[in-house]
Amino acid sequence: MLCGILFVLYTGIPWEFLPQELGFGSGMTCWRRLRDWHEAGVWQHLHGLLLAELNAAGALDWSKGVIVDSSHVRALKGGPKRGRAQAGARTYGNGGREMRVLLSTYGSRGDVEPMVALAVRLRELGAEVRVCAPPDEEFVELLAGVDVPLVPFGRAWRSWERPSTAEERSRRVAEFIAAQYDTVAAAAVGCDVLLATGMSHFVAGSVAEKLAIPHGHATFAPMMLDSLFAQDWNALFGPPINAHRASIGLPPVDDVREFMFTDHLWLAADPTLGPWRGTPGLDVVHTGAWLLPDERLLPAELVAFLDAGTPPVYVGFGSMRGVAKDASRVTIEAVRAQGRRVLVGRGWADLGLIDDRDDCFVVGEVNQQALFGRVAAVVHHGGAGTTTTAARAGAPQVVVPQAGGDQPYWAGRVTELGIGAAHDGPAPTTESLSAALRTALTSETRARATAVAGTIRTDGATVAARLLLDAVSRERPPVSA
Repeated sequence: MLCGILFVLYTGIPWEFLPQELGFGSGMTCWRRLRDWHEAGVWQHLHGLLLAELNAAGALDWSKGVIVDSSHVRALKGGPKRGRAQAGARTYGNGGREMRVLLSTYGSRGDVEPMVALAVRLRELGAEVRVCAPPDEEFVELLAGVDVPLVPFGRAWRSWERPSTAEERSRRVAEFIAAQYDTVAAAAVGCDVLLATGMSHFVAGSVAEKLAIPHGHATFAPMMLDSLFAQDWNALFGPPINAHRASIGLPPVDDVREFMFTDHLWLAADPTLGPWRGTPGLDVVHTGAWLLPDERLLPAELVAFLDAGTPPVYVGFGSMRGVAKDASRVTIEAVRAQGRRVLVGRGWADLGLIDDRDDCFVVGEVNQQALFGRVAAVVHHGGAGTTTTAARAGAPQVVVPQAGGDQPYWAGRVTELGIGAAHDGPAPTTESLSAALRTALTSETRARATAVAGTIRTDGATVAARLLLDAVSRERPPVSA
């Protein structure tokens, strides 16, 4: 019960949305227990004991004390903070209540972080926004760090294994639907619009149809909107989608691509890196990438390594887990063959060092926006976020795609723009990666990367937030004063 209370208070989700799959009991039961403990003076007593212990240890600086009142405390049931109005808040819907927006995503960090960036900008414009996302620890911390309410799904994204056959992919879609629908449907009640990405596309259309609210489709790479990319969707995804729709009283869909794309398509990709060339029949709003500013300082140990020698080559594969077993050895040897130091990003593949030489350093989750400006090149998997961050920093890139989807596309764009090289296949050898590095580390590639960096836009999330709220306000009927 206490864990459930702490989870809600930490994430900011409404009490009724606490997933029972987490084993904490129902959210309302947790809320009632918190209320009873508060009325019994439990929290005040604990507060007093904690202050006494800290004071006895000399750990309190009373000169910096503050008085806290109810205007600084989040209301129960996930309500807005009382008291102070948000800076820059706008009124929509002809003077009606603030806009309520639900963003839903089920995927890796590359699917979650852009939605968090959009959520921050929406909130700055006065919208009430919440995000449905996986309950992985790093996503919980990411949303808590910007004070955006998280409505977590019951199953972590890291728990899924990549399907290897078409039959497994179809079954996986049914599992994705089961893992998300109830959570998204409950969170969407009372919302004015639902915008989805990642694996949430499989449920968002049905939720929006059931609740009769506008629904938009967001993607982070232009090729994801290509009809060739979706040519087998009816056979693979139609049966599980329609089986679920039948179970909730909705008619079947004939065209899965049309069902998931909706009439509101949002392309959150930088126009230089991922230009939209147009597809007949698709109305696409191309906003630029949705970037979340990262103000975190680099760890002192990492800064010391960077300062101790020439700029290293960064190697990391982000949220990819199926990386070749010898990836650490191959990448470190290939970078060393160029006479360069190595910075290894541990990532979900748990890459590490291969010896105790001082020319290598390993880091966990880190501020890449600050880091990539200090490296000689970035070797990565080709996710949209990493590609954009490296390009914005002016760092030459070597893309080693680890999966299908958009990763080969970004590898091709890096090559076409002359800002790096693409490796053919997911499992490089020391020799093949060395060849790609030789291209990326030339002065010509560095000069081109520097030039392209100046064209990368940073206002994509702000543009999208304004357009989304303006579009929905035009559809929403006026509210009487």
